[in-house]
Amino acid sequence: MSSANVNLNIRMDRELKNNLDALCNELGLTVSAAINIYAKAMVRCGGIPFDVRIDMPNKDTLQAMKNAEDEKNLSRRFHSVKELMEDLNA
Repeated sequence: MSSANVNLNIRMDRELKNNLDALCNELGLTVSAAINIYAKAMVRCGGIPFDVRIDMPNKDTLQAMKNAEDEKNLSRRFHSVKELMEDLNA
């Protein structure tokens, strides 16, 4: 690989960029270093270094989502933490 550096310009949502800046700062990295780490991982493994997939909800999850939208079969309301804990421990 050549040691000459090149510039890479990408478009990114501003909020995502701000979150990325903050995370990289916490990790002691520059965004450039983080993207280079990612690029090297892609080249090393011959693809994206993690699963890229859509997790489809199963039948139970789909039903729970529909119930939530329809406001059916929801948990009852609790008036105190004690009441909630008693229900959880029942």
